[in-house]
Amino acid sequence: MQLNEYLQELKNVVLLTLEEERTLWAGYKETGDLQCRRRIIESYQPLVFKVAMKWRLEEGVLMDVIQEGTVGLIEAVEGFDYKRGVAFSLFASHRIRGRMLNFLEREGAQILRKDQRDDADRLAECLIDADAEITGQVEHSFLMEQIQTALQRLPRNEQLILNGVFVKECEPKELAAELDVSLSHIYRLQKKGIRRLRGMLSKLIGNW
Repeated sequence: MQLNEYLQELKNVVLLTLEEERTLWAGYKETGDLQCRRRIIESYQPLVFKVAMKWRLEEGVLMDVIQEGTVGLIEAVEGFDYKRGVAFSLFASHRIRGRMLNFLEREGAQILRKDQRDDADRLAECLIDADAEITGQVEHSFLMEQIQTALQRLPRNEQLILNGVFVKECEPKELAAELDVSLSHIYRLQKKGIRRLRGMLSKLIGNW
């Protein structure tokens, strides 16, 4: 499919109301209705495009990335528990972006390395004291890898919040709306996640 065809299809996507989406989730998860599954996937295709457009890619590569992101979307639909109260868009964005990054890694795209460094750098700033003179003492990339690994071990809600704030660069108000929780709850989860990460990395950071 060419990009212009894909964009035309996006224009025809009908966004779901909250009630319609809940009905579709129940239909798919409770009765295995594949038509409900298809409607959900179609309605969230614009999210795939939104994530893909964070990179400046040539059309051919962009369409491959969108295809990978769609696979990530499908995986997110299949693995999502709609009863847990987490917004699907936030849950799916993490899986979609992960699929896209894996593809770019396999293809050797240079943008991946810069993107991963930038994401981890923003999170690292919250984990390490600003006056701790460690940058010149250790390999900076090693720290970034450790942070990314530790992030995957967080409880899902904390991982989604930190991923949303530091990786997707979402506004806390946007995350609060996505998750249907208060802004103060977002801040609490963010602080808990950072504190938990510090605990995981305390030995590593302490040795610096």
